[in-house]
Amino acid sequence: MANLFDLTGKSAIITGSSRGIGKAIAHRLAEHGANVVVSSRKLDACQEAADEINAKVGRKAAIAIPANIAAKEALQNLVDETNRAYGKIDICICNAASNPYFGPMGGISDDQFTKILQNNIISNHWLIQMCAPQMRERKDGAVIIISSIGGLKGSNVIGAYDISKAADMQLARNLACEFGPDNVRVNTIAPGLVQTDFAKALWENPAILKSSTDRAALKRIGQPDEIAGMAVLLASKAGAFITGQTLVIDGGVTAL
Repeated sequence: MANLFDLTGKSAIITGSSRGIGKAIAHRLAEHGANVVVSSRKLDACQEAADEINAKVGRKAAIAIPANIAAKEALQNLVDETNRAYGKIDICICNAASNPYFGPMGGISDDQFTKILQNNIISNHWLIQMCAPQMRERKDGAVIIISSIGGLKGSNVIGAYDISKAADMQLARNLACEFGPDNVRVNTIAPGLVQTDFAKALWENPAILKSSTDRAALKRIGQPDEIAGMAVLLASKAGAFITGQTLVIDGGVTAL
């Protein structure tokens, strides 16, 4: 029986993958046979992560292509260079995000709000629209947006970020309807609190950490690698009948 999780011959772009959840996803996709593009703003950080992944999987599975997701031309270059390197794009994972503001909605500046919406929604839309045509033409492809359980509930400190993550869930549902007839699947993963540099303002705050772990069935926060397995599933044959969904990975926070 063929391995349902085998990604041999597939190629993937993962934004924001020089560290944290994105890096963990790139590593696990490569471990399951995919060729991956590590992408974030700085080439040296991308190259370091790619070298680490290659050393772990024992082959040249990862390459580094930097891109600023806020610049449309940079995303187009990312797609063009990936096509040049691997010949095609089978998996598009929108993981990079921004949250320049922590506090009540009444204090957020227009520039901060605009940056969140640009990087967390519009840039995802751009990249997906650049990758989708070839997937639809081949009648095969997987798009994954990393959202957050923040998109499912309210917050008094990261409200604008949560708005963007709720929008990503709807973006996935819309595109699943559009792309489904061409066998291209679009889903979101919604992590709870994960111990990454990006979420440091949350888990380094003792009160927020205690609140999060007290409300979690597992009584702890997550690790980046605990999100990566779902990305492997959604990108592989194992996820062939899943589309338009938000898959929650939160240690049971939303179950209580």
